[in-house]
Amino acid sequence: MSWLFGHAKTSYTHHTSPIPLATKSGSKTSLPDLARSSIPPCRLNPFLFNGHLQTMFTAWKDPGPPIYYKRHIYTSNHTVYPGTFAVDFVVTKEEGSAATADPELPERISVYSSKEWGNVGSDDNKPMLVALHGLTGGSHEVYLRETLAPLTASGWEACVVNGRGCALSKITTPQLFNARATWDVRQAIKELRILFPNRPLYAVGYSLGANILTNYCGEEGYKCVLKAAVANSNPWNLELCNVELNRTWLGVEVYSRTMGKNLIGLYERHKGQMLQNPDIQAEVVEKCKYLYEFDRHVQCPTWGYPTEGAYYRDAQSVDALAAIRIPFLGINAEDDPISSKVAIPYEEFKQNPYTLLCTTNWGGHLGSFQLGGGRWFATATASFLTKIHETIDHQASKVERQEDKVDAPNKVYPIFDPNHRRLILPDA
Repeated sequence: MSWLFGHAKTSYTHHTSPIPLATKSGSKTSLPDLARSSIPPCRLNPFLFNGHLQTMFTAWKDPGPPIYYKRHIYTSNHTVYPGTFAVDFVVTKEEGSAATADPELPERISVYSSKEWGNVGSDDNKPMLVALHGLTGGSHEVYLRETLAPLTASGWEACVVNGRGCALSKITTPQLFNARATWDVRQAIKELRILFPNRPLYAVGYSLGANILTNYCGEEGYKCVLKAAVANSNPWNLELCNVELNRTWLGVEVYSRTMGKNLIGLYERHKGQMLQNPDIQAEVVEKCKYLYEFDRHVQCPTWGYPTEGAYYRDAQSVDALAAIRIPFLGINAEDDPISSKVAIPYEEFKQNPYTLLCTTNWGGHLGSFQLGGGRWFATATASFLTKIHETIDHQASKVERQEDKVDAPNKVYPIFDPNHRRLILPDA
């Protein structure tokens, strides 16, 4: 009956010997200690007393904190996936209000002129957050702005890497985003390092964006330039989440249908480009109602997957978690009806000393609404990132981590490659 008082239970799962982190004061700490000292108790709205109510309340029209952006369109440098993608940079209210409103963009977003973009670079050392939104979302999402607002108010810089075709951005090739698409965030982060060479970079992802961010961090491994990352409501194992979603009436007719409808709306907006792919059949796509149907008839022919199951297995981030080599926090609600509890990789978190899992027994999918307003996970994310930036000497911690035993040199077969989800053996 603790829900009557809004008290959710918070639990932490981690390696028995987390990586040591050097502090700016010269002492040592760990990821679990940082989280416990910065993440507030989870106190939620008792009127939204289960995961379904918390999740459904995300559809309530909430203006959220006002964040102003300026958009820059990047041209992809990927040889296989060319095209363009939009990155929205947080600017001051004064700068955003002075810009000419664009009726074809979300509210409070304008586009950098060539001259303005030429002056964007800086040698300052402000912390900077890179954010990745959820399925069919964008920089305008309230859950994302609730994280950015307190950080940018305290001096952080921030940008949002929008999925291709999202946030009213245009696509120039017949490909939308997908759940494995790490190439755009990789290019954006590389270019941020050039524009802002002294800024420590952090990242946060939500739902599908959390899955992409986890895969990115795993693929980068020790080369990852991010100082820390947070994944909120990550579905982790997409195949299991799909099975669970299709197991109940609510899962199929409410959640899968809603997400399918949103994706079809995105497809309709970009249909002229999408139908340049001869493998996408317009008459079949127009009959799609559910998430898995869209993935079967649009994402599979777009990316070359034979089935949606193959797509989910390839895109899921549960194994990539094992390859992460930066401080990494995952936040999930165990009653999330979309990112199902059965897909949360508890054992993988126990195996990787760089990672920490924070779970609550209540909160839904990107919900965790508090009685006084706002979402708990957004507060927790901002508090954790603030604490780790203000406390940790990243350079000293990196030197220390180079001495750990996570990646033993001269490994012998068999070797498990977490990024390709294969056990590697010699030819003979």
